[in-house]
Order: sequence, then structure tokens, then C-alpha cells
Amino acid sequence: MSDSSNLSVESDGLTPEQRLEPPNTRLINAGIATIHDMETLRACVAYENANQGRIQILRRLEQRASEIRSQDD
Repeated sequence: MSDSSNLSVESDGLTPEQRLEPPNTRLINAGIATIHDMETLRACVAYENANQGRIQILRRLEQRASEIRSQDD
């Protein structure tokens, strides 16, 4: 049985799994940098919490959330 956040394809065609599970950190950083909305970001946080729970990745997602919020102001 699969979590729906694994299957959720975001506006640019990447799932949270595709953003957060590439083979190297440069691709993970690129996946996070291309998140442009809070819905996608929340899906990625949910995916990371449900799967690996890597603190570094969660901190990077938190930083990206701050960037998105500041752009919305």
C-alpha cells in the first residue's frame, strides 16, 4: 500500500519521492529549489517525515518555505 503523497504529481511533474530520493545531494537541492508553492512543499515535508526523516532535508525544506513566504509578501 502506497502513501498518496508518494503518488501526488506536482505542477512541474515531479512527485515528492522524485524530488527527495535522487542519488546525490545536488539533485535533492535542485528538487527543493524548484518548489514554488506551499502545497508542493507540504507534500515533500509529509513524504520526508513518513519515509526517511532526514533532519538536513527537513531544514532545507523549512528554509525553502521561508523563501516562498517572503516572495508572497
